[in-house]
Amino acid sequence: MEAFMEEWMDAEDVKERAELCEERLEMMKTEQTVPGEYRDFFRVQAEKVLRIFQYEKEAEDGSFYAQSPAECQARFDELYRDMLPGSYSESYANPKYAVKKFGKRYGRLLTYLAAKLNAQIFYAAEGNLLFVVMAAELLIEIYNYFEEFHEYTFKECREALYSFETDNAELFLSQRAREQFDPSYTFVKDIIMESDGGDLRYLYRYGEYITENESGIAKFLQSLSEEKIKAAAENVVGGYLRGFQVMRVPLSEGKTVGLRYAIGFERIMKEVVRMLEAEGLKVASVRTASSGRHARKAGYTVTNVNIQYDYDHRNDEGLLADKQWYVRKEAALHRVYEAKKDILSLYAGPLVLETFGERLPLPENSPEAIVLDKRQQRLKVESTGRLGAMVEQYIPSDKTSFTIVAYPLPSIGTGFEAIFEETLRLNQLDNEVYRNVQQRIIDALDKAQAVRVTGRGKNRTDITVQLWNIKNPEKETIFENCTADVNIPAGEVFTSPVLKGTDGTLHVTSVFLGSTEYKNLEIVFKDGKTTAYSCENYASKDENEKFIKENLLKNHEWLPLGEFAIGTNTIAYTMGKKFGITEVLPILIAEKTGPHFAIGDTCYSHSEDHKVYNPDGKEIVARTNECAELRHTEPEKAYFNCHTDITIPYDELGEITALCADGREIAIIKEGRFVLAGTELLNDALDEK
Repeated sequence: MEAFMEEWMDAEDVKERAELCEERLEMMKTEQTVPGEYRDFFRVQAEKVLRIFQYEKEAEDGSFYAQSPAECQARFDELYRDMLPGSYSESYANPKYAVKKFGKRYGRLLTYLAAKLNAQIFYAAEGNLLFVVMAAELLIEIYNYFEEFHEYTFKECREALYSFETDNAELFLSQRAREQFDPSYTFVKDIIMESDGGDLRYLYRYGEYITENESGIAKFLQSLSEEKIKAAAENVVGGYLRGFQVMRVPLSEGKTVGLRYAIGFERIMKEVVRMLEAEGLKVASVRTASSGRHARKAGYTVTNVNIQYDYDHRNDEGLLADKQWYVRKEAALHRVYEAKKDILSLYAGPLVLETFGERLPLPENSPEAIVLDKRQQRLKVESTGRLGAMVEQYIPSDKTSFTIVAYPLPSIGTGFEAIFEETLRLNQLDNEVYRNVQQRIIDALDKAQAVRVTGRGKNRTDITVQLWNIKNPEKETIFENCTADVNIPAGEVFTSPVLKGTDGTLHVTSVFLGSTEYKNLEIVFKDGKTTAYSCENYASKDENEKFIKENLLKNHEWLPLGEFAIGTNTIAYTMGKKFGITEVLPILIAEKTGPHFAIGDTCYSHSEDHKVYNPDGKEIVARTNECAELRHTEPEKAYFNCHTDITIPYDELGEITALCADGREIAIIKEGRFVLAGTELLNDALDEK
């Protein structure tokens, strides 16, 4: 990490600054120079940052990991005290507690600062002393303002936080890009390749809080045969390589693969790295960003320690953000990407190992937490769109691919070992079998102008999805025949619907999206756009609508229907029923267990002009929709930078019927069973007891 510090500042200077900070923080622990009601806050924060400095030293010289696993865990309990559920109710990182103590203005400001300091644990683990020092100096600066407390102190402190975030944006983003795309940064790779499942102290090298899930999966994988470990690695690496073949995108030597995985899976990931390097590929990995950790994670991950903490701080930028905030961040990222464009051009895309089995409680909507007002929501949505376009400029989607696979965690409960073994089998199903069956479905759908999907029982779904018009049936198709390549396991057929005429209601009685359950989720579409939505997670209609808008619509006023698909993996469905884990299956698996509808961009987002073909040689022409068609004339209106799949399980499904222009109807599924000729074998798994 010293090389990085020298790029921005002399390493010796950073160490001197660290010593000065430690001296000042020691004084802050006992001084009584700030107003009495704030003294405990600054004492607690000073002690916390001093612990982080000590951890950085011990991580750097290796003495931290000379302790026993139990001692490492005890030290992490202390480092993470602010965030752990047992102490969170009286933590200054808890907006509810901070606002109770200091009032709304100062409570929100100081809880923001507490969370910012908590994030330095990760930098300390990585040996990034510079960032820890900068955060410590920020704390001292805020403390100095409180020593001269007057009516403008809040404004001074807010301006200090604003400057810290925006003036240093290029520095922060440069390091983030280095971790994410540069294979010469080997912090994560070194942990993977040096990991020893018999000595769990390696888990603490990440700096993430280690739970029984991480240690449990690491121990469990040690019990598996070398054959099973290699088979799991070959499965995901094979899917990654096949993804490029399917997309007809060359994958040359020297390309960089982004590794995203759950801590504890190092034994599998070690084999993954070896196999990728045997193909002439390099690897890079990055931790999940400290902000937004309640959402989909883009990096190596751990079990959610406290979902309420993550949820409370999901909108912390609302304390500071204005138009200039987003403009400066975008400009900083552009400078970083321009400086690193050679490295970015070699990025091939992510290889992702996800997990499932966490049963997280529904987070409380704390009125004390920082929020984005309507103007900030609009500014963030607009900025996200521009950032997406910028990423596309430097890492074109039609030059990359990906693959995703998922495995259970010990927290899934009784039968974990059997569920893991069943998931291994599920992820390695015969692609050829699914390819042939799915072709029958595609042949039928290619004759249709629309598809009608209805629910049964308590499911109120009734929606008609408009399909593309094929001009040359001999050479064109509208559904992709998807087996186990980019999305493992097999299988599904999917398309980008025509929006105009896509009308109706999508309803599921219960669906897990991410780690959050949505109860009685209902979305109404008119001409392919969301017009109304509701769920029953919270007591009030307003709370539920706000929850959906923020978490599913990503603060957009509406989203288009970007994908319609029919999942064919009845074995996955039966596995969920057999083990009673249907509600915690990840969307990666759940989307294969019935029809699913994705709100947001299409599956071909930003690569609509790149031709793709099915195994039968036909070109998949349904790669865009009325929104994406604006990409050349009004690019700011073409993309929404999100894509969320919502699945109707077979047992809630009434019919899927292809509606032909001449009035014919072709039934694909009736009463949750496949009835189209040539697909009946998919019912075998449904008949298992």
